[in-house]
Amino acid sequence: MRAIRRFTVRTVLPEALSPLGELALNLRWCWHPDTQDLFRAIDPDQWEAVGHDPLALLGALPPARLEELAEDRRFVRRVADAAEELRDYVTGARWYQSLREGDPGSPGAVPRSIAYFSPEFGITGVLPQYSGGLGILAGDHLKSASDLGVPIVGVGLLYRAGYFRQSLSREGWQQEHYPVLDPNDLPISLLREADGTPVEVSLPLPDGRALHARVWRAQVGRVPLLMLDSDVEANEPAEREVTGRLYGGGTETRLLQELLLGVGGVRALRAYSRVTGAPEPEVFHTNEGHAGFLGLERIREYVAAGLSWDEALEATRAGTVFTTHTPVPAGIDRFPRHLVEQHFSGELAPPGVGVEKVLSLGAESYEGGDPGVFNMAVMGLRLGQRANGVSLLHGDVSRGMFQGLWPGFDQDEVPITSITNGVHAPTWVAREALQAAEREGGARDWEGLSRLSDSALWNVRRVLRGKLVEDARARVRASWLERGASEAELGWVDSILDPDVLTIGFARRVPSYKRLTLMLRDPARLKALLLHPERPIQIVVAGKAHPADEGGKRFIQDLVRFTDDPEVRHRIVFLPNYDIAMAQTLLPGSDVWLNNPLRPLEASGTSGMKAALNGGLNLSILDGWWDEWYDGENGWSIPTADGVTDPEHRDALEASALYDLLENQVTPRFYDRDGAGVATRWVEMVRHTLQSLGPKVLASRMVRDYVLQLYAPAAASTRALGSDLSGAKALAAWKGEVRGGWHGVRVDHVETEGIGDAPEVGSVLQVKAFVSLGALTPADVEVQLVHGRVDADDQLTDVAVAPLVLAESYEGGRARYEGTLPLARTGAFGYTVRVLPAVARLASPAELGLVANAVASEPAAVGAPPLR
Repeated sequence: MRAIRRFTVRTVLPEALSPLGELALNLRWCWHPDTQDLFRAIDPDQWEAVGHDPLALLGALPPARLEELAEDRRFVRRVADAAEELRDYVTGARWYQSLREGDPGSPGAVPRSIAYFSPEFGITGVLPQYSGGLGILAGDHLKSASDLGVPIVGVGLLYRAGYFRQSLSREGWQQEHYPVLDPNDLPISLLREADGTPVEVSLPLPDGRALHARVWRAQVGRVPLLMLDSDVEANEPAEREVTGRLYGGGTETRLLQELLLGVGGVRALRAYSRVTGAPEPEVFHTNEGHAGFLGLERIREYVAAGLSWDEALEATRAGTVFTTHTPVPAGIDRFPRHLVEQHFSGELAPPGVGVEKVLSLGAESYEGGDPGVFNMAVMGLRLGQRANGVSLLHGDVSRGMFQGLWPGFDQDEVPITSITNGVHAPTWVAREALQAAEREGGARDWEGLSRLSDSALWNVRRVLRGKLVEDARARVRASWLERGASEAELGWVDSILDPDVLTIGFARRVPSYKRLTLMLRDPARLKALLLHPERPIQIVVAGKAHPADEGGKRFIQDLVRFTDDPEVRHRIVFLPNYDIAMAQTLLPGSDVWLNNPLRPLEASGTSGMKAALNGGLNLSILDGWWDEWYDGENGWSIPTADGVTDPEHRDALEASALYDLLENQVTPRFYDRDGAGVATRWVEMVRHTLQSLGPKVLASRMVRDYVLQLYAPAAASTRALGSDLSGAKALAAWKGEVRGGWHGVRVDHVETEGIGDAPEVGSVLQVKAFVSLGALTPADVEVQLVHGRVDADDQLTDVAVAPLVLAESYEGGRARYEGTLPLARTGAFGYTVRVLPAVARLASPAELGLVANAVASEPAAVGAPPLR
């Protein structure tokens, strides 16, 4: 085959149509129906042919059509109006601009700029830089930040082959294809210096060479997204492939990807601020551990500016937010320690700082940890002063996973909070639903759906279901043709699925814990549900397994073989190549969204949220977000066999519970119709879902939570360090003193009065605690009374904390602290006393990981000389 050089010739638009270029390059069009309609009006057939891609549409138009449009004054006016509306959207004041520091309800600090790092971003199918939920969440985060006016800058990588395109073999085995993307065909542009040359960042490599990358910019509404691309001529072939595939390559390639994302991403931000005049970020948000090396690059900057390692660490931590999405240790990136050591033994490391300090950030220095690995999540937690999980349950799971980093503290005190994920409604609510809401309710949004009449809402659901059926038929036909079938064999595809049958959707990545094939546990019982003569169900399934996950591929093959059975293939289908475009039909068209992970391994899950905003009902294990927002009327909870340790038996029990719910609750309610053919009790649940879940599952709520609970406090912590960073120096010095002197801190003796042998409600517990502070002073510590109920294992529950007040100081670093506690509840009660570093100087009581607890038996206090 001849070697060819490929390049793209971009369309030159007539002057009257030049705003179309601006509209095509700003990705707001992907969630703005009016802009989509503008491009559709140019050529409806071509719009469909190019997959709703404005840039591809403009490139496909012949010059004569462009000239014709340029002469159409009505269309030119429409283009100008759309461009003016976009400029108003991008520059106008929104929610964030209403925040005023110090106002009631406003944060203590309003960050000037926030950097949001993620290894993947799912904005639109036209820019395929995502693999699954993490990327879709990141995309929804940017979109909602744009809608709210939050000054975020996204940072990621540009993968020339994206993740992969999935197809099936004749035998139903997943096959991966990697179409190469030309950046010039994408709605992005190179970030350029003032003289027009492309901005380039570079990272030194251990062998003396460098990894170079250019920076592409996508505009997501008012939010810029910077993407680094290593496919540049200055790199050797291996380095050019670093950004070849999302999550592709071996360990060395993955490490280089994460170094480029973190270290290169910070350098790209600095270049972006330099060439555009944009403010430098005050807050750095690490979305999962993949980007964690950004913290090391910031430390390097601070050390180069004259700070010590400890001072630079405090300056970096103050403005860093770390979000973990992983509920299992196996899902965390862990690199061989020696490999990380190689990269940070040279110029990547802070100058004058030994590599051991770098390695200590990712060290699993806790019971059960592996000394031979560098853990990216552990580094994220050590470098982030603020950290969160992505649902209430996941926050609790994360505190349990990482409790070893804070020995001496109860799980509930581990400094990992939670902000539950959300989804971007303008992206995920179907156009047909919005149009119905506007037509009959007056509001063109998801809220308008809940105000429709029963019959109108029921009809919307049928329209969406019918659209899914039509799309599924086309996708199944295309899949079978790829699998080697001929058109003559596929007449049956025209009648698969039914727009009047209860439709269940299931689509997600295919790791083992998500249990794609749980529904196949009892094939005969599933067939009976699919083929019920009066209350049938139909199931639409999609999902990708990681290319290296042979087990996941077998799950897909098992399911596909079941769907190939002529007896049921009209009632259950598998759709290959799950992506944004498919999701925008599958999620709205599903009456029930099924989710059956192995609890509690679903960090959050957001697909069910998208279904809910379209009036779908969730049928799910109580995991992730569903665990906190299921109320008994907005769907169904699949019972879990949490105490069963045999996985086969557990799966059997939970599959049986799923079949029972479908047979006895879900299908009877769907097929229970009134005289007009409307399932009124079903519609009642749909309406309740929209009203109760709608406001909670929005990404706008999520982003507001991040701003108020994490970004603003992080900015306040950064500003408190001072523009000269004297606060970082003072804080690092104080922490060093506390750590150095903590060995001398102990609770010597505790005395109580006021409760007698049989205390009653209203009694007042009086506590005196005698403590030794060693070389520290009372200003360095806080002494606390920790109290609560006592359970059957003699452990405190419903724990609360009350500070004890310094009553007297003595020679030799001893002091007496006192306090009182009214007893307000009956039942078994317990208490203890502990000493912590001064909490007011920290973001959380556990930040330093230091605590001195009173012990049950204190022989040192028995017969000791009185402290008076």
